Amino acid sequence: MGMRPPAGLPSLSRRSRILLGVAVIVAVLLLIGPRLISMYTDWLWFGEVNFRGVFTKVLLTRALLFLVVGVVVGAIVWLAMMLAYRSRPVFVPVSGPNDPIARYRTTVMSRLRLFGVIVPIAIGLLSGLIAQANWVTIQLFFNGGSFGITDPQFNLDVGFYTFDLPFYRFVLNWLFVAVLLAFVANLLTHYIFGGIKLAGRGGTFTSAARIQLAVLAGTFVLLKAVAYWFDRYSLLSSDRKEPTFTGPGYTDINAVLPAKLILLSIAVICALAFFAAIFTRDLRIPAMAVALLVLSSVLVGAVWPMIVEQFSVKPNAADKESTYIERNIAATRQAYGITDDKVTYQPYSGDATAIPRDVPADVTTIANARLLDPNILSPTFTQQQQRQNFYGFPPSLDIDRYEVAGEMQDYIVAARELSPNNLQGNQTDWINKHTVYTHGDGLVAAPANRITAPVLDPTKEAANNNAGYPIYTVSDIASLAAGTQVIPVDQPRVYYGEVIAQGTADYAIVGGSSGSEPREYDTEQTKYTYTGSGGVDIGNWFNRLAFAAKYTERNILFSGAVGSDSKIIYNRDPRDRVGQVAPWLTMDGDAYPAAVDGKIVWIVDAYTTLENYPYAQRSSLEGLVADSVDATTGRLLPKKEVSYIRNSVKATVDAYDGTVTLYQVDDNDPVLNAWKGVFPNTVQPQSAISDDLRAHFRYPEDLFKVQREMLAKYHVDNPTEFFTNNAFWSVPNEPTVEGSNQNEPPFYVMVGDQETGEPSFRLISPMVGFRREFLSAHISVDSDPKNYGKITVLQLPTDKQTQGPSQSQNSMISDPRVGSEKSILERTNTIRYGNQLALPIAKGGILYVEPMYTERSNASTSFPQLSRVLASYQEPGVSGRVRVGYASTLAEALGQIFDNGGAAGVATAPGGTAETAPTPDTSTETNPTPGAPAPAPTDTAAVVAELDAALTNLRATQQSGDFAAYGAALDRLQKAVDAYQALPK
Repeated sequence: MGMRPPAGLPSLSRRSRILLGVAVIVAVLLLIGPRLISMYTDWLWFGEVNFRGVFTKVLLTRALLFLVVGVVVGAIVWLAMMLAYRSRPVFVPVSGPNDPIARYRTTVMSRLRLFGVIVPIAIGLLSGLIAQANWVTIQLFFNGGSFGITDPQFNLDVGFYTFDLPFYRFVLNWLFVAVLLAFVANLLTHYIFGGIKLAGRGGTFTSAARIQLAVLAGTFVLLKAVAYWFDRYSLLSSDRKEPTFTGPGYTDINAVLPAKLILLSIAVICALAFFAAIFTRDLRIPAMAVALLVLSSVLVGAVWPMIVEQFSVKPNAADKESTYIERNIAATRQAYGITDDKVTYQPYSGDATAIPRDVPADVTTIANARLLDPNILSPTFTQQQQRQNFYGFPPSLDIDRYEVAGEMQDYIVAARELSPNNLQGNQTDWINKHTVYTHGDGLVAAPANRITAPVLDPTKEAANNNAGYPIYTVSDIASLAAGTQVIPVDQPRVYYGEVIAQGTADYAIVGGSSGSEPREYDTEQTKYTYTGSGGVDIGNWFNRLAFAAKYTERNILFSGAVGSDSKIIYNRDPRDRVGQVAPWLTMDGDAYPAAVDGKIVWIVDAYTTLENYPYAQRSSLEGLVADSVDATTGRLLPKKEVSYIRNSVKATVDAYDGTVTLYQVDDNDPVLNAWKGVFPNTVQPQSAISDDLRAHFRYPEDLFKVQREMLAKYHVDNPTEFFTNNAFWSVPNEPTVEGSNQNEPPFYVMVGDQETGEPSFRLISPMVGFRREFLSAHISVDSDPKNYGKITVLQLPTDKQTQGPSQSQNSMISDPRVGSEKSILERTNTIRYGNQLALPIAKGGILYVEPMYTERSNASTSFPQLSRVLASYQEPGVSGRVRVGYASTLAEALGQIFDNGGAAGVATAPGGTAETAPTPDTSTETNPTPGAPAPAPTDTAAVVAELDAALTNLRATQQSGDFAAYGAALDRLQKAVDAYQALPK
């Protein structure tokens, strides 16, 4: 009986093939076209910022990696298929008319070249696409150096673990993939062409099929043996002991490590067993080898370490893990930059041993106590300094310091930026949005410890219209023209910024045709044409077409606003801008503006990081840096697992022309040195940093948050104490928000240097005991150029019950004066507590200072104003009484805390005394105020005259915002009133 041969795939007509080809071309264009456009516009953009070398280096590395991995994997798969096909049996019987294998065989044979080429190419393309993402691993391998530090287990340089080992694992993993895919391809090819028949119990194999599959399987097992060898080194980043510590413990070194060597030996034996199948037809030997490998992996690799852990380690964990905890402590301190040469630990009693006004450092600290909270005052800045509806400020302002009139002062700073989200009505028309409203105007700053006038009665709205607000120093177009700038800025226009980039399409088109009229809004009376170097040229039609496609906007092509001299400005967020030119850096979550050498620049802190520093604690940056501010302002958090971090690079972005400059600030970072080898001449040396720029460098918040979390545990030297957690600290919860489980953020403050008494700009954070509320430590880090990065840890005695932030907050808000006024205020106001500062003073004491803001409820034009100042101070003694101050000024609040009128004496600027307050700076809207009160009068006329003078003095001081002068004026008035009341009736 004749049999009909199996039918192949149906053939397509010529028209169908043409339509199918067109559809494929269109699909490819839709898939690849946007990527090609993006690649071209990126190439133009990198050329604009003079970092095209970074773009081409990354692109070439990715392309080369794609090509090498794709070709190697594809070639191995192709070779396996080709060998299987060429060694196929000459005659393959068909089992019947419905044999599915025969149908597949016929289909493959009819399009042999198609299947023989398309399958390996498809696998190679997919492999290459996946592998090219590992360009960082490749570049660090070829450019990485040594750390000069060896691990205590294998005595290898740390550079081997961070630069070399990831590369070896990368190569090994892709060899695994290639051999496994080749095994599957070879197996299927043999099966389709009859080299393997599924008949009987185990089926039959041709000699060629047996040999090829045995070689591939043996190679796979041999690669597994190599993997066991490298697993030994990977143990130094083991997470078996987390969350106690990262790195190998007793079980890893004494059970898992020997197990890896045993498994390596077994894997080599198993590989030899597979290779033996080349010469023998007995497949039972390889089968037994597989069973042995699986069984040994379970027993030696899993069960034995578990037995050691349960019956040897856990009953004696503190002793068994002691050596490995010591290694973890040493490595973590090194990896996070908290070694003893960078961190100074000082005992701190928690009890005052001096009078603050007698300590020059304390006089400076209290005089500069920051009462303006940058995380609350954005609405106030907006209402009072917005000028136009399309300007805006970020939800969280920044802190920086400037020297004005010879005095160093910390300021709340913000750039008055263009806010695309504020555009309304016809302002949102494409022409207006992208060619008229293109830039912001100036830098706005306000002294952090001064206000227009104290709020005497926050319950009365009429009396508070001009009180409790910042005293602004503005460097904008108008102040430049008038010559009234206190902080000099030669070019106040802001084309790049955080707020500008918040629009749906953050681009602006500037310039036009030669001789065209200015188009950009500058002031109410003037227009402007951009003259900076920033922006990509779109004067030619090709570039214009590319950007029209990029933004899917036809107006870029046809609008008359786009001329031969036009440029497009985009990628305007400073953090993103730095991140694109330096993709190997991790950006800090906050960029801040500064006036440097007559320019407004954004300063961005950038980090080099590693994930696999041996023995060092591994943590998530996103979790470590999150705090209560991030929860309310939406500040961007770096998302990355790290076990090593350095702030080795400071970047600046010019707010006018977008110029990005990277500066090296750590000459001893091996990771940065490796990246400098990858991208030479992209990072400027420290010698290129101007003195003015260096004066505005701040110690970065995110790095400090990471380090304080590490110091909370790794200040402990004794491994036994470390294991029990008894001596650990915790970051306090946000004290000003009831029930908050968010960390309290660190705060930038201007404090007095303990040696010189001069102002020092620092970042501080109190620490409480492990799951306790009492203060355990106070951490500060210096941002001044002379001592930049020096961390000071004040350690309180473990048996001392000094109030922590939450306890201090409870003491302040439970004070009867606070409670009674608060109940009245809350009827018509929303109360917000500002940053609570923990200030070490009096050579052992802690002063808590906190501003209280009120904002009229149900009032569209209301915004926060500083209404009251709270302060608390624990008197010396184990159970010392806590004194609370609550007043309209810091001077008054301190006067309630300290005896003998200490408030006015302490709250003075450097050089002041208890009896005199310095004359305020009249350039910032203050008025000269008499200093000390007049001698006590002896007759009625003199008493009345003194009372009148004291009242006049008080009225004059109300507008100064100088808390010290105002406190002195109140003290003078009180003495005059007392003298008047003491007159004979």
